Amino acid sequence: MTTPTADSLQSAFRETMAVVCTPVAVVTTRWQGLPYGTTVSAFTSLSMEPPMVLVSLDRRSQLLTALRASGTFGVNILGSAQAAVAAHFARKGGTGKFADVAWLDDSGLPRLPDVTGFVNCRVASLVDGGDHLVVLGEVMAADSTASPPLTYHNREFGTHVGFERGS
Repeated sequence: MTTPTADSLQSAFRETMAVVCTPVAVVTTRWQGLPYGTTVSAFTSLSMEPPMVLVSLDRRSQLLTALRASGTFGVNILGSAQAAVAAHFARKGGTGKFADVAWLDDSGLPRLPDVTGFVNCRVASLVDGGDHLVVLGEVMAADSTASPPLTYHNREFGTHVGFERGS
């Protein structure tokens, strides 16, 4: 077996990870009175005791700078009808992303309307993860609604459809 070059390994890894179905969320925080947010697909539960989640954020993101300073963040878990919201928050733009977007204050954190779930977190720690930082969050509050989630698979938004249960 030949050793792949750095570029070929990165390309193969990118293609392989595209086949992994992931949840889509918008991570938000508020710092100096301004809302910040970005779309993530690297988000998952981590622990039940204590309740914790993890999200992965690009080291260069403005959200990460604000999140470090505020010490809190919200995870807006998007529903299947919110692909446009995901695309909107995936672009660059800092606080400008909120210019034409409705949002609510949820215990000091920006919460997007009609999300399938919202998790309010306190930053527990930051862990090095290459060009990203993994943010470990202690859950302070959480709620959800029963609606189909927004997922990302093969570079397309979609949703989960369960198998029909046998009798």
